[in-house]
Amino acid sequence: MKDIAILLYPDILMLDMAGPVEVFSIANRYLEPSQHYRISTISTAGPSVRASNGITLHADLLLSEASPSWDFLLVPGGPGAYNDRHDDALPWLQAAAKQSRRFGSICTGAFVLGEAGLLDHRHVTTHWHYISRLRQRFPSAQIETDKIFIKDDNLFTSGGVTAGIDMALSVVSEDHGRQIALDVAKVLLVVMQRQGGQAQFSPLVAAMAKEDSAIGRVQNYVLDHLEEPFSVDRLAGLAAMSPRHFARLFSRETSTTPMEFVQRARVDRARELLENSDLPLKTVAFRSGFGSARHMRLSFSERLGLTPDQYRRQFG
Repeated sequence: MKDIAILLYPDILMLDMAGPVEVFSIANRYLEPSQHYRISTISTAGPSVRASNGITLHADLLLSEASPSWDFLLVPGGPGAYNDRHDDALPWLQAAAKQSRRFGSICTGAFVLGEAGLLDHRHVTTHWHYISRLRQRFPSAQIETDKIFIKDDNLFTSGGVTAGIDMALSVVSEDHGRQIALDVAKVLLVVMQRQGGQAQFSPLVAAMAKEDSAIGRVQNYVLDHLEEPFSVDRLAGLAAMSPRHFARLFSRETSTTPMEFVQRARVDRARELLENSDLPLKTVAFRSGFGSARHMRLSFSERLGLTPDQYRRQFG
């Protein structure tokens, strides 16, 4: 029997909890009783908490009643993870992380682990939308931006919402073999391992300088004229700067290089066309500024882990 604990707190995202719980519950159908996962919910705030969708969840245990020793301790995400403090739960979490075989978070549950100092110097991830906020809050964490989930020794962290299902399937595979995990994945109508990482769901062009700045004006020009050829020299000319000064200023204001910005913008434009049109790949490549379908395919594979064809099938 493997005992799994799910930490509940006000404003939790219910799907963060329910996804992994269903993975372990369905796995029990294929396991001998002695191998079952036994799931307990632990509340940090009274016998019941209200999830962010308004549904009330009743916990099995209060924090004061719960053992700190588990096979796997999981902290789901939700608005309450990053908007509220969890001071009362932190000593228990710190003890549980030491005494449990494994622990981890789903989505923004990483913020709760971070409060307890459990992300320091560990490789972790969270939902792409909260990566910057997590990095600012916990600068000692080694945050990776494009992983669906990460295992760092006995610490598991995952990206947004359904990534908790991917992570739970990997735990089942680790505990009982790939075939059991595959059987569970088939029941849930999900794949065992997704192609690509979180980048396929998030916009690549995130950092924009102020619109009235020289860098901002260049960025907007690029976005409006992606089919044109660009080089650092040409972009610097648009800003009326020397190439060296322009590149240095661009990197400082956007945290990326000028040509990386251009390539990300082209990938985002191509993604938009693949999602919303049936244009041939050559046309998509031309309108996005890649020049050829081959160049576009290389950029997609490098940045998204998918080919344009695969991206269209998945999101078109």
